Amino acid sequence: MLTDEVLREVRELKQDCIVLAHNYQIPEIQEVADFVGDSLGLCRAAQRIDKPYILFCGVDFMAESAALLNPDKTVLMPDLEAHCPMAAQLPAEVLRRAKEEHPDAAVVLYINTRLEARAEADIICTSANAVKIVSSVPEKKVLFGPDANLAWHVQRHVRDKQIIPVPEKGHCITHLLFKREHVERAREEHPEAEVLIHPECTPEVQLLADHICSTEQMVRRVKESSAKEFIIGTEIGLVHRLRREFPDRRFYPLYERAICRTMKMNTWEKFMQQLRERKNVVRIDPGIAERAMLSLQRMLELSA
Repeated sequence: MLTDEVLREVRELKQDCIVLAHNYQIPEIQEVADFVGDSLGLCRAAQRIDKPYILFCGVDFMAESAALLNPDKTVLMPDLEAHCPMAAQLPAEVLRRAKEEHPDAAVVLYINTRLEARAEADIICTSANAVKIVSSVPEKKVLFGPDANLAWHVQRHVRDKQIIPVPEKGHCITHLLFKREHVERAREEHPEAEVLIHPECTPEVQLLADHICSTEQMVRRVKESSAKEFIIGTEIGLVHRLRREFPDRRFYPLYERAICRTMKMNTWEKFMQQLRERKNVVRIDPGIAERAMLSLQRMLELSA
């Protein structure tokens, strides 16, 4: 529980700074953030606010996207070492080799990818719009990375294209923790609850869901559903947000140990230190940024 004194200090320090927190951040950071959401939604939120600093509480690729979309602002992170393990699974050189092997393929990359690889892409996507984005490209063959489980989800819905995952077994280590037995046990314990599963989960787990949802789609589904109970198949940080925003509903994490250790590197102590000192500046290579911006802009145009 944050004291009134701490909250006053945060408000004072935030006068020239926007605090953005991903859905997987610790509850204390979510509580004081100006916006809580998915990576792309947070970057868009930053564009609408005229403050010189952005304190981005998430992982590296998210902060890079914020810096890309907000070149006139200084983007900070509580911990610059918060590197997404999945994003690191697709170095630019691996993607370049795949492009050489499949010169007739479009390149669609998940936004959960480092800028160096995104600079090689035709267009990027989010877990919410991946099916729409892949459907929109004219090519019949698509290189898709780095998440092979999201690629499988897309292939289920886009039957007229060949989806080639790059790398072949790219994955989110947190969503890989969810197993069939977790879903079966949760349904037994909460038979009236809707089961919402993130598309970064394995195909076996996805097939047991009532709805496949990105984090923001989970929030939207709860808002629109008549159900009163929900089993949430993603990192446990989202459960805190859902409980705060929908106090009349009940939420059960599909697996209590589904914790992204990298997201949790952004501790309260590190958060306050950067709010005070403004030292952990996110820097991106201008040459890479220019090319990576093209794939991002194409997605934004299609998603408008």
